Amino acid sequence: MTSVCRFYCYRKNRTTVSYNIGKAKKVALVFFDMDGVLTDTISSWKHIHDYFGTSNERSVDEYLKGNINDLEFIKRDVSLWKKDGRFTHKNTIRDVLYDISLMKGARKCISYLRKHDIKTVILSAGLDILAERVAKETRIDYVLANGIKNDENGRLTGEGILRVQLMYKDRAVRNIAKRLDIPLEKCAAVGNSCFDIPMFETCGIGIAFNPDDDCVRKSADIILEGRDLNRLIPVLEQFV
Repeated sequence: MTSVCRFYCYRKNRTTVSYNIGKAKKVALVFFDMDGVLTDTISSWKHIHDYFGTSNERSVDEYLKGNINDLEFIKRDVSLWKKDGRFTHKNTIRDVLYDISLMKGARKCISYLRKHDIKTVILSAGLDILAERVAKETRIDYVLANGIKNDENGRLTGEGILRVQLMYKDRAVRNIAKRLDIPLEKCAAVGNSCFDIPMFETCGIGIAFNPDDDCVRKSADIILEGRDLNRLIPVLEQFV
């Protein structure tokens, strides 16, 4: 963990919204970030870049400063995933992502929530290929993550599918909670990075799981250090 943010502060550019959400007494819905929370990796996107020996650092900087939008950000990432000058096959991406391990305690934590009829959501700007696998293995109820397009032969086209704006996860939280008819005060968010802070601000309780930096720690109601989701269970017990 660092004492300062690892990135340019995108919150200087995004629209500030005050939700005035009451603090949770009971929880009916839990939003989980994926990378670094449900999976033991910093970023599913970075994991693929590491495989191809590429980097998206310049695009990250451009995106956080508001110079490019989410779809352009995805496009620039995917454009680097080539072999012999051709876009790679989607199966290659799947194989690379499936090498990522679940976070310790993920299955047990989700099992506990299911036992108490608490709904669960993966809300991630990461890739749906991995998110759907994680949801299947842990029995998470709902998935919202970004995707990549492929042609009829399974090769990537260089285009993406935008479902979650990295800087605006709060919008997705509100939409999902409304669709499920669950008050935001009865929602909890579990995240580890500065991009999860808007989720914390939109839910009745924000839980920083093994937080990246002090910004995340200061924005959360509860802080859990270490990479073990078993530690989340006793925290949630008080809201069941």
